[in-house]
Amino acid sequence: MARRPLQEINAGSMADIAFLLLIFFLVTTTMSTNTGMQRKLPPPPDPKIKNDEAKVKERNVMVVLINKDNNIAIKGKPIQLKDICAKTKLFFTNPNNDKNLPEKKIKDIPFFGKYPVSKGIISLQTDRATNYGKYLKVNNELVRAIDELRDEKAMQKFGMTFDELGKVNKDEQKAVSKIYPLNISEAEPRRITAGAGK
Repeated sequence: MARRPLQEINAGSMADIAFLLLIFFLVTTTMSTNTGMQRKLPPPPDPKIKNDEAKVKERNVMVVLINKDNNIAIKGKPIQLKDICAKTKLFFTNPNNDKNLPEKKIKDIPFFGKYPVSKGIISLQTDRATNYGKYLKVNNELVRAIDELRDEKAMQKFGMTFDELGKVNKDEQKAVSKIYPLNISEAEPRRITAGAGK
């Protein structure tokens, strides 16, 4: 019994079909713009202000270090990852006007009127050998502290969380974010020799 010759499949148009599918998926896929870490760069210094006046006071900066061994320190003192959130909240609120914690500046905030806003800034510094996962965990704790402060303020004033507020009234949400801005500055990774807690 003679075998029938196999018919060749015409693959000439396969490349065209694959190309059309690629274009289709590129056009129809939506890209999320909310991914990643949002950081607001500071404005350029005012040329009218002297350099001495432009310097940030030491009490207004909370330096968070992560060394090459992935140990963490805040203002040179070792700290556990689980304690970062509470320490950050205390730093920004300064409820007892502690001279070692940030100063406050009275600002005119919509819906709140004249309100004392912290001058505090977090400086997150890492070593070149810092584990990226550890960096993300520390960063998440710092952001969580701001989120919790915003939620507390939004609940106190408007009776809903910060995220819920954004769905109802963006202006009220912006007002809360002006009271607790996300003031986190990230320095370029360098070699950190100071000891830190785990």
